[in-house]
Amino acid sequence: MTIERNLSQVRETIAAACARVNRDPSSVTLIAVSKTHSANSILEALAVGMQHFGENRVEEGSVKIPVVNQQSTASIVWHMVGHVQSRKAKDVLPLFQVVHSVDSLKLAERFSRFAIEADKRLDVLIEVNVSGEESKSGFPASGWSSDARVRERLWQEIGQMLALPGLNVRGLMTMAPIVEHMEQARPVFANLAILREALVSAFDVRLPDLSMGMTDDYPVAIEEGATLVRVGRAIFGERNK
Repeated sequence: MTIERNLSQVRETIAAACARVNRDPSSVTLIAVSKTHSANSILEALAVGMQHFGENRVEEGSVKIPVVNQQSTASIVWHMVGHVQSRKAKDVLPLFQVVHSVDSLKLAERFSRFAIEADKRLDVLIEVNVSGEESKSGFPASGWSSDARVRERLWQEIGQMLALPGLNVRGLMTMAPIVEHMEQARPVFANLAILREALVSAFDVRLPDLSMGMTDDYPVAIEEGATLVRVGRAIFGERNK
């Protein structure tokens, strides 16, 4: 299967998921996650109309992104979708236009500082852990709707993040648990959508984006309101070791 054919199938799946819930497919942005795949694979995807690409590691992105940018005249948007260590935050800004994985106030403050120093605004999403899995990063949000202590802490930290200069907070991101059937991930995605609406109401802000859904579950994520889906394996094939 070629990348072109894979992309066609993914786009058809996105359109079908949107049709099931009366959404316009243009309301969903497909991000091709190119972790472990070569710059040539990215260029191949670019040649058939892809514009948004995601990388999981700053180090890997720092090697591939300049190569792709140099070899293509296309308008490319680079998304950092993986965990970012605080000490590497400064390296993100020259490479990426959007960061999905702002998972702590400390990291947000560093991005804010570096964005101001670079005289730019960085698009970011707040990563929240609504599933409660210990292995997942993000602001702790499990039980936010029923546990006042969880909600109070979450509101306090997100309120501070929204006030930081240099950041354009576009919405929320989450990682669903690995499940046998994608339907099992639906409650996590639905919970994130409800949390987004609660934050919009509480802080009187616009949070237009929900980054949720990957290769194994993105159709369900779209049905629950995802505006950004992070798909790697279904486009590029299995990851290279």
